Amino acid sequence: MSTMTINGKSAALPDDRDAMLVDVIRDNLDLTGTKLVCGSGVCGACTVLLDGAPVASCLMPAQAAAGKSVTTVEGIAAKGMHPIQKAFMAHDALQCGFCTPGFIVEAAAFHDRWRAANGTAAPSREEIGAALSGHLCRCGAYDGIFSAVAAACAGQFDGKDVQPPRVEAGAKVTGAAKYTVDIRHDGQLEGVILRSNAAHAKIGNVDLAPALAMPGVAAAVSLLADDGVVRFVGAPIAAVAATDRKAALAAIDAIRLSSQPLPAVVGLDDARGSDAPVVFDRSSRKKAGNVSEGAGGPAPWKGNLRGPSNAFSLKAKKARNWIGGAREARDPLLVEATFRTPTQQHTCLEPHAAVARFDGDRLTVHVSTQAVFHLAELIAKRFGIAHDKVRVIADHVGGGFGSKASFGTETIAAIELARAAKAPVRVVFDRHEELSVTGYRPAAEMKIALLPSPEGALKALTFNAYADTGAATNSTLAGLARLIYPAEAKELADFDVVSNLPPGAPFRGPGGPPMAFALEQAVDEAALKMKVDPIALRKRWDTNPNRRRLYDWASNLEVWKSRKSAAAQTGRYRRGVGVASGFWLYIWQPGSSVEVAVKGGRLIASSSTQDIGQGSRTVIANTVAREFGIEPHEVEVRIGDSRLPEGPGAGGSRVTASVIPPTLIAVQKLKAAIERNAKQKPAPGSNAPWRELLAASPDLAASGVRPEDARPSSPDVRSPLREAGFIGIIFGWMMRRFSNLAIGAGVPSSVQVVEVEVDTWLGHVRVLNVHTGIAVGKIAAPALARSQATGSVIQGIGYALYEARETDARSGHVLTSNLEDYRIPGIADTPEIDVHFDEAGFEHVMGGSAGIGEVATVPTSPAIANAIRDAIGIRPTEMPITPARIIAALNARSAA
Repeated sequence: MSTMTINGKSAALPDDRDAMLVDVIRDNLDLTGTKLVCGSGVCGACTVLLDGAPVASCLMPAQAAAGKSVTTVEGIAAKGMHPIQKAFMAHDALQCGFCTPGFIVEAAAFHDRWRAANGTAAPSREEIGAALSGHLCRCGAYDGIFSAVAAACAGQFDGKDVQPPRVEAGAKVTGAAKYTVDIRHDGQLEGVILRSNAAHAKIGNVDLAPALAMPGVAAAVSLLADDGVVRFVGAPIAAVAATDRKAALAAIDAIRLSSQPLPAVVGLDDARGSDAPVVFDRSSRKKAGNVSEGAGGPAPWKGNLRGPSNAFSLKAKKARNWIGGAREARDPLLVEATFRTPTQQHTCLEPHAAVARFDGDRLTVHVSTQAVFHLAELIAKRFGIAHDKVRVIADHVGGGFGSKASFGTETIAAIELARAAKAPVRVVFDRHEELSVTGYRPAAEMKIALLPSPEGALKALTFNAYADTGAATNSTLAGLARLIYPAEAKELADFDVVSNLPPGAPFRGPGGPPMAFALEQAVDEAALKMKVDPIALRKRWDTNPNRRRLYDWASNLEVWKSRKSAAAQTGRYRRGVGVASGFWLYIWQPGSSVEVAVKGGRLIASSSTQDIGQGSRTVIANTVAREFGIEPHEVEVRIGDSRLPEGPGAGGSRVTASVIPPTLIAVQKLKAAIERNAKQKPAPGSNAPWRELLAASPDLAASGVRPEDARPSSPDVRSPLREAGFIGIIFGWMMRRFSNLAIGAGVPSSVQVVEVEVDTWLGHVRVLNVHTGIAVGKIAAPALARSQATGSVIQGIGYALYEARETDARSGHVLTSNLEDYRIPGIADTPEIDVHFDEAGFEHVMGGSAGIGEVATVPTSPAIANAIRDAIGIRPTEMPITPARIIAALNARSAA
């Protein structure tokens, strides 16, 4: 038997020649800091050192490590924190943390090489980018990574201890943080799902007996819907649990089934055809998924077209008539265009995963989820288990972005298999599943017309949006245009185009980025026609006080004041500057609770919310620490467990606004209880009175529940839904009644100014710098808020320039089902990013804070598009804005 040395200790290697090093490290040695993400050497999450050199352990046969020394992220910190680890902590160069161990291993090797050759000279961004180019971070933590690596290489963290701004940073940089994919129970089985290979079919008999007869198989269950119909490639049919994944896959292949093919239709264009096969008939429409974050409303169906949903229109007939009249009169101010946006995959690096275990009549489920408490309720209801006997745990979550907010197939399969096998079962999606059946931001076709009045006001807007939702409904793109730029009349119509593709799902500001791509370019075009500064026109049309302050900030940026027109530039490379506005709803979750306790002199705050990288732990810790005059690391925060007080889900940018107010209430109650029980007061003039009181306090606890907001003192601070009139009030009521989400007064807002460089020979677009102004009230965790803002920008850059799902139009198979074919931004794609926080506007909210994650990404893609128009005089109407599209547009202009 061959061996290797791993983190200084000898370890046996399996005789299996097919065993990969990453599996041996994770499964045999339980060193779960090394993560398996892509399986193809693209993402860098599995990086380890082999005799000191970084390698992708997912590509390396375990036998190749025989006689060699392997160092994992756990070994990097074996003799104390490496300067790179300290720097990552100090610069908050991480968010969800799933990719962080791979970055740490690679960056530590780079640091050691650099220091040996260059001493404490700091490397450039280009040198750091080249060294880490084989690593991906879907949260977009690259800005902090640049700073961290440069600072560590410059010797700033030699022998220096740090108190990181993110309370769980130490666990994430050392590989100690445990995610769902890292959970191991004694006797745990591996579950795999059999999925449909047809886009539309009626499944008949499913014979599980051959699978159950396979060696190592403990359970097999059907996952078919009641009607036996599968409506997309990848729809679940059955699941198998076996001793390992290899045995489970063999058992899946052994299942026998009969199926009757049904006519299928794939994609936006084919599904709208007059003779297109119908995906959902009247009786089956409730089986469609939901691409929205909140409640959906009724809408008519015609074949595969659901809509229009046009309740947010205002004087729709007038808008149509005025636009039609302007078109006939060839009004020079009329703006008309059709914009197309791509399908964008969430691409969470931690795949969807669940581990289910029954202990008698009690069920514990570890899940990579954005909704710990709500999921426990759904599980209890579906499986007929008392709520107090269901426990959902999500200690750390490797990204979500909206795709992990529902009761997913991975969780259902794990529970069904665990019940059948009478053993713990883990179900983890592979990368193909992750990039095909876990949801996506639907592609869209948007037809927009915008008419300014001769006096310079916004007179009319028509916006018709067709969303490529797959087997799902409730897209809202056009409707969001009611909530910005008041006009005399607006016709806003949303259509779901249903087809035999996997269902879409909410994705970071659902509907917001595609809506903004169309609307913000139309506003920019109107500014050109009116010969008005684009920021000045937005301020003229936009009445929101938060954005009006941001317009003043943006207009004073040097990059804006010194921009050059396209006509003034010559040569291969042209630069342009663009601006765009964004907004999101201020959302909070009623019933959200936090308990704050003092136990043994230590403060403990508890809530069954979760941290998917946005910083829930730190927001709670900072809030408690600030009130008691202590440091955040002195507060223990317990989250990610449904047994704790009811906490909000992580979606709609609602966590911060949902947890700070009940935390403050709990703190006030606890302070009063401590003072009542205090045997003596702090010494006069004490500079830490609460520290003294806490040290002497008996164990006490107090809870707070999220209260209603106060009435805003300024009449300018209003709910955008109330401004939308009666239908807005109804929509708000529906959100609260059916989704348990409250939409409050005030509008989280953003304004971005972007500078790009366009290579007119090759069509390449490079984003040079981004200035993002954000108004979301008081910043509860400044370093983490900046990380959220820069990560949102980077995801917006990916949406604008790189990302697009491709499918086979005949079969319905997703073709971009790996990280080689589905391109997300890497560290070298990261521009300089300047973040400006405007902290006013939410004084009526206890704590004064709203969420940041969604509003910060809405304006990025239109700001880039407007910058490209400024650089080359051609407006991009389709994303991703690829080199081929730039060259085609330039050639078309030359030909004309």
